[in-house]
Amino acid sequence: MRTMLSLISAIAFGAAVACFPALAEDAVDATAIRHLMMATFDKPEAPLTVGPITVAGDVAVAGWAQGETGGRALLRRKDAAWALALCSGDALREAKALRHFGLTPAEAEAMARAVVEAEARLDPALVARFSAFDGVVMMDEQGHHPPAHGG
Repeated sequence: MRTMLSLISAIAFGAAVACFPALAEDAVDATAIRHLMMATFDKPEAPLTVGPITVAGDVAVAGWAQGETGGRALLRRKDAAWALALCSGDALREAKALRHFGLTPAEAEAMARAVVEAEARLDPALVARFSAFDGVVMMDEQGHHPPAHGG
């Protein structure tokens, strides 16, 4: 019995150690993504909140809220840095749209599932704000969107 407990403990410890680098990397990526979005969009008169952040390889989806509005951002890792690719609403929860935005079918399915699961833990009112974003706004190479309404 004692040998069995030792074996189970060793397996659990090995699994935790094997997972730790991935968890640490996800935390580093989430911090970098949050910093990028805050530096780009946060304003004293309109504080930005960012999260959840779902990372899969070199692609991430981040929910965001600012004032009464919100949405989701698709980000891509370029070299060692994250860059905003676009902002949208519910499209970034749907595999079909994620494929349209350049993810493989397997990546799109996994990301859509992960975003839905991450948001399931949030207040439904916040998720509704993410969903309220209408359309798709593409970002330029610096992660900025073109002027709205010609201004």
